Amino acid sequence: MERLITSESVTEGHPDKVCDQISDAILDAILEKDKNGRVACETLTSRGLVMVAGEISTTCYVDIPKIVRDTIREIGYDNPHYGFEAESCAVITSIQEQSSDIAMGVDIGGAGDQGMMYGYATNETPEYMPLPIVLAHKLAKRLSEVRKTGILPYLRPDGKSQVTVKYIDGKPVEVTNVVMAAQHDPDIDVAKLREEIKELVVNYIIPEEIRARDMKVVINGTGKFVIGGPQADSGVTGRKIMVDTYGGLVRHGGGCFSGKDPTKVDRSATYFARYVAKNCVAAGLADKLEIHLSYVIGKEEPTSIAVDSFGTGKIPDDKILSIIKEHFDFTPRAIIRKLDLLRPIYKRTASYGHFGRKEEGFTWEICDMKDTLRKAAGL
Repeated sequence: MERLITSESVTEGHPDKVCDQISDAILDAILEKDKNGRVACETLTSRGLVMVAGEISTTCYVDIPKIVRDTIREIGYDNPHYGFEAESCAVITSIQEQSSDIAMGVDIGGAGDQGMMYGYATNETPEYMPLPIVLAHKLAKRLSEVRKTGILPYLRPDGKSQVTVKYIDGKPVEVTNVVMAAQHDPDIDVAKLREEIKELVVNYIIPEEIRARDMKVVINGTGKFVIGGPQADSGVTGRKIMVDTYGGLVRHGGGCFSGKDPTKVDRSATYFARYVAKNCVAAGLADKLEIHLSYVIGKEEPTSIAVDSFGTGKIPDDKILSIIKEHFDFTPRAIIRKLDLLRPIYKRTASYGHFGRKEEGFTWEICDMKDTLRKAAGL
């Protein structure tokens, strides 16, 4: 069976990603001083404006406007001609303490909210991630790299990528379409931009052996992308949840990650579900595996745990589930302890995906249980 699957990514200058990074930068600043701080922080940005709102309970002080401006500057919005700039934008805050009704359940180790979470892994790439989202992230990151290093100095911070991969019988075989959107200075020749991005970004990232012979590449489809970032579109924390996870290939519980401390199971339990799924696939229990969790606020144990190997399991799914329950503790406290989540590691997660990255701090990507799981499965 032939099937086309598409995923997208965005650069750190995309308005929604600006907000994700600000929210996680605030979280990191608090965890650096108070590892038990409680943060549920969301950001909205528009032309010349950043608003930070939410619930924060902490014993420390952080300078939120400074964090906002430093983050915006680091992303690359440091020029008034971009229509949004670190020094001149207005910063408004509306912060209150976390509700005591929530805290009374979280303080004893319960989940910070109800909800559903999904984790996934597949052996189709070395990252144990779907190929479309892996390539989309690499393209978006490369677009940012050629801007920041001055290789293409006419680029501005906003940008997007989109990749379509042909699958045959569930296996990726070739890339059929690539779409890039790159914000740029007004005086750049569009033909030159398209030629250079195709060569220095698309062909740099997409290996020749997996390009379809008639692979279509569209760069700046309207022909012009000068007005971008928060000048062109408002941004909100948590509006790129498919970019953050698996590119839309598997189910999603709906909760975002950024700006949430790890007592919020939207974040920590999704990270743990990825950790468990990746270890199971690395152990050879299945070629791909999705794990579903659900929690109720104030309670420790999940209300449900389910697995789906999509028919690729080397042992039955109920046996995989039994092994998972035997070897993993899904209570919030155990998750936080196992993954060492009370650290300022989150700002880096807020662009180019939370999964599939071998970087310091991404503890949910470590395959330290694969031998144990393989032995338990008798493989």
